[in-house]
Amino acid sequence: MHSIAAYIFLGVSLAAPIGPVNAAQLDTGIKNGFFHAWIFGIGALTADVLYMMMVYFGIGQVIEYPLVQIILWSFGCFVLTYTGIESLLSLHKIELDVGFGKKVQLKRSFTAGFFMSLLNPLTILFWLGIYGSVLAEATVTFSGNQILMNSVAIIVGIILWDTIMATISSGARKVLSTKFLKIISVISSLSIIGFGIYFGIQAFHALF
Repeated sequence: MHSIAAYIFLGVSLAAPIGPVNAAQLDTGIKNGFFHAWIFGIGALTADVLYMMMVYFGIGQVIEYPLVQIILWSFGCFVLTYTGIESLLSLHKIELDVGFGKKVQLKRSFTAGFFMSLLNPLTILFWLGIYGSVLAEATVTFSGNQILMNSVAIIVGIILWDTIMATISSGARKVLSTKFLKIISVISSLSIIGFGIYFGIQAFHALF
């Protein structure tokens, strides 16, 4: 149980650092409410699990090829820059009406979270590096079933953080003024665009 708790905490720690996914999830919660933010996080988690499986089955080495890195950085640049600009253009959608989020399909929030995480080079490098190290250490100490349980515990930790982020963003939507919510949304959007520009620079350096 001590080991499981430690890996749940690890999952929370892995998901907590503010990046483009968290910024987009916060923006989604402000615009559309708790369930959309939570489903956005589940979509991102689905992509995370795919990368965890890649590492687990030993096919994560493909990331080491320069051409693959260029493609990942370029896709990340496009997706994040587009998402950030789209978010800025949709500021008028922020309403204090709690039921507003029902007008947006949950499927769209899931898809947005999935592709943002899937095409985020930081997510890819993060999982291949961090989870790869955790897996390498675990194989020395634990059996196959225990490794699987520890991996599930990491996922539980990520879901816990996903729930916290969704609660914070939807809670802010209920208690803060529209003007303040728009300021937060602008900051989140600019953060996403900033990451997109950073990825574009990395793609340029990788190319030349």
